[in-house]
Amino acid sequence: MKWEGNRESDNVEDRRSSGGGGSPLFGGRSIGVGTIVIALLGGWIFGINPLTILGLLSGGQPAQVQQAPAHKPPADDKMASFVSTVLADTEDVWTDVFSKGGARYQDPKLVLFRGATPTACGTGQAAMGPFYCPADQKVYIDLGFYETLKNQLGAPGEFAQAYVIAHEVGHHVQNLLGISEKVDQQRGRVSQAQYNQLSVKLELQADCFAGVWANHAQSARQILENGDIEAAMNAAAKIGDDALQKQSQGRVVPESFTHGTSAQRVRWFNNGLQNGSVKECDTFSARTL
Repeated sequence: MKWEGNRESDNVEDRRSSGGGGSPLFGGRSIGVGTIVIALLGGWIFGINPLTILGLLSGGQPAQVQQAPAHKPPADDKMASFVSTVLADTEDVWTDVFSKGGARYQDPKLVLFRGATPTACGTGQAAMGPFYCPADQKVYIDLGFYETLKNQLGAPGEFAQAYVIAHEVGHHVQNLLGISEKVDQQRGRVSQAQYNQLSVKLELQADCFAGVWANHAQSARQILENGDIEAAMNAAAKIGDDALQKQSQGRVVPESFTHGTSAQRVRWFNNGLQNGSVKECDTFSARTL
């Protein structure tokens, strides 16, 4: 992926220097990796937010995590520069897309952290992978996730890493468009299985929006190199619900899917990549996913 020398975003907060690292405390007790794994498995199987399970496992007490002072990443941190450059590219693309649609795009913040960090959506855990919090309009990522993506999930490559950021920014776009709120309003009004289906459509649309970004970025700046598209497709496939469940528990529970199958994630990312159109990403009206 061609990214070095391009503009870097000023909307990156670095909380990695102190505090927020290590194991978060729930009710004054340390939560180890084993507990977090249980929470993640519970989320995959039952469609429950891992934060909720962590709270239950620790006696219902909120997490106590010290937040590191936010500042810009060091200039010589190549991975932080990469993330900042990708974020800047999404800003340029979505600012243009929104402008052509007669709207104004609001840039999200991207927070780099280690271990755990406070968010407006609760305590974020590195074990949860990258995530977007609509309440504070921030994308959160522990860069250690990229090692997991490469070594444990088998999805290496810079464009695979860029896809991950673009997907989370896709959730920000959904938030600005009011799509996320409409889905969230159905929580408690429909069955868990039905809500999981809505969640799948939301996630697949974010994949499609990531493809829209790639389409426009390639047209404007020719960022793609040989193998980049395949790397992103591979990453999308490796984090499908069916692939993750099979790897973690040896079996697949379709009714618990919240992000979509590997095939679906690849299909919708490719849809956005080929069409470059937000309108073509309407997963909620699609007859088949």
